[in-house]
Amino acid sequence: MSASIIDGKATAAAVRTLVREAATRLAARGARPGLSVVLVGEDPASQVYVRNKDRAATEAGFEVRTQKLPASPSQAELERVVEGLNADPDVHGILVHLPLPKGLDAGRIVRALDPRKDVDGLHPENVAALIMGTPGLYPCTPAGCIELCDRHGVKLEGQRVVVIGRSMLVGKPVSLMALARNATVTLAHSRTRDLAAVVREADVLIAAVGVPRLVRGPWLKDGVVVLDVGMNRLPDGKLVGDVAFEEAAERAAWITPVPGGVGPMTIAMLLANTARACALQRNLPLEPALPGTLLAR
Repeated sequence: MSASIIDGKATAAAVRTLVREAATRLAARGARPGLSVVLVGEDPASQVYVRNKDRAATEAGFEVRTQKLPASPSQAELERVVEGLNADPDVHGILVHLPLPKGLDAGRIVRALDPRKDVDGLHPENVAALIMGTPGLYPCTPAGCIELCDRHGVKLEGQRVVVIGRSMLVGKPVSLMALARNATVTLAHSRTRDLAAVVREADVLIAAVGVPRLVRGPWLKDGVVVLDVGMNRLPDGKLVGDVAFEEAAERAAWITPVPGGVGPMTIAMLLANTARACALQRNLPLEPALPGTLLAR
């Protein structure tokens, strides 16, 4: 078997087109979506990532602001910045770029966000909404995984989904999203006994553990769908995922490449969350409807 490639770039472009249409309709009603990104420190990789987000949001018709703070602000100073953005009616989405430098409590910053503006979906109220299956802003990368499945005809209902990785950014939320689609979900991690045997049960595998090429081809059963969330840089500079791509492609029906698979979906779903947040805050309809809910399609 030779796997079909799930093209994250093309799928993300389609989502961004929908977001641009929605933003145009919102702006016509006097509600141009506003996204504010807070970047702490001078990490070059983080700055590149934030620039990409800014460019994508501007192309979508958003009002974009980036606040850059020195590498060592006080906790109180950063919280004051968040409080100011919470109070600004022209800011509909707030993204504090994580991880924060040592000495800053990221949990306190997340809890300080207005949950209606928490477009990363990390505030406890949004986490609770995901657990309870009620409307909220859900984490972007997991929502992107579900959207990739939807747009490539991968039905999760009744399927055995194995997730490797238990972080709050990907593993736990994507497990809940798959459960909401009536999948049978196994949440595995680095300490799972006989991980290869667990992976071999998967109809759909979502790898998000951060270990280069952890999952080998013989671990997979024929016809599996592989979503590789990993983004690992090798000593030679090459980017690879958590799955040994060439080996896995010999067994999988569908597979995401790294880069170019799940990664582009994160920004696309961030934009969808921001447009959704704008519509909710201004009590306006969201047209067209955007991906990122728990509703099956």
